[in-house]
Amino acid sequence: VQLQASGGGLVQPGGSLRLSCAASGSIFSINFMGWCRQAPGKQRELVATITSRGTTNYADSVKGRFTVFRDNAKNTVYLESSSLKAEDTAVYFCFADSLGITYWGKGTLVTVSS
Repeated sequence: VQLQASGGGLVQPGGSLRLSCAASGSIFSINFMGWCRQAPGKQRELVATITSRGTTNYADSVKGRFTVFRDNAKNTVYLESSSLKAEDTAVYFCFADSLGITYWGKGTLVTVSS
């Protein structure tokens, strides 16, 4: 499984951003996908997940502001973020679980700043 994340950038506080994660390879075996993030000097934290059936789960810190969804035709998972805060600044990584193995995409930097 290969993952290609994109969509990071600079956004003002209160703004919105959409991240994309395109999967390729043995995608039929993917159980769930999701996003983690790592802020400078902090541990990586789970942000959101979505199963192959579309069940979603979110970290408390992003509930109501972030939405994870997927486009099966494009083999892509998205993370739609709104009401962004400075504390959302981090490198965001997408990941996929396939047969008990976790695959990671390269991170994409999101900076929330005025």
